[in-house]
Amino acid sequence: QVQLVESGGGLVQAGGSLALSCAASGSIFTVVSMGWYRQAPGKERELVATVNSGGNSDYADSVKGRFTISRDNAKNTVSLQMNSLKPEDTAVYYCNSYLSTDYRNWGTYWGQGTQVTVSS
Repeated sequence: QVQLVESGGGLVQAGGSLALSCAASGSIFTVVSMGWYRQAPGKERELVATVNSGGNSDYADSVKGRFTISRDNAKNTVSLQMNSLKPEDTAVYYCNSYLSTDYRNWGTYWGQGTQVTVSS
């Protein structure tokens, strides 16, 4: 079993900052990528940022320059520093990881989600 457990999130005023963290645990063999997605009410889930084991990251255009993703490969953790938050960043944020549990089994795993609310 693999678990992704998120922490952080909450309520912040526009222009403020929040940090999210996620830890993957369980029967993990190799973690290929870790990242964050978000889903606002009435909208589809969308990519926020992702980082692979080599440290290469990718961001949604809407968060470039404001959000920073970082990863600790040894601890299987990923963090998202969110600065200059806007009301449109309000959403449930989900941790995501593509990993293997042994030589043959690969899959995508999700955290339970954490609410981020930005007030205007």
